[in-house]
Amino acid sequence: LQDGVYSGALQFTRNRHDAEDVTQETFVRAYRALGTYDADRIGHLQLRPWVWTIALNLCRNKARSAARRPEDQLFDDRVDPREDTAAMALENAGLDEWRQRLAALPGAQRTAVVLHHVVGLSHAEIAASTGRPESTTRSDVRRGLARLRTMIEEEAR
Repeated sequence: LQDGVYSGALQFTRNRHDAEDVTQETFVRAYRALGTYDADRIGHLQLRPWVWTIALNLCRNKARSAARRPEDQLFDDRVDPREDTAAMALENAGLDEWRQRLAALPGAQRTAVVLHHVVGLSHAEIAASTGRPESTTRSDVRRGLARLRTMIEEEAR
């Protein structure tokens, strides 16, 4: 679950330090919240969607904070694939292009595509995480994939 949250947060924040912060804070908040829940509530809890609700809120908060920061930061925290051999291999396969394509999707579509195809959540789990109807999350995934296909076809021309 932790690796999935990190991978998804990395796609949303596009910054490894922010993704690490989001991942850590997600599990700290989840742990604290679980301490206040009774056994019955914990027994009925859908863990992955619940954790992703926390993570998505934290990603949104990071985005709002980043929007308020000046663009000319002293340090560039974006993912540098040369720092990690696994990321370097993915970079060679076009990871940066995929990040740009995903970033170009409308927010709801990007969220649904990343949660479904990067993190591996089911449509029901995405619906529970985002508070959107399951049919809408299915449409968001389908439309997001169609947009990605169109982007790739346009790039090939």
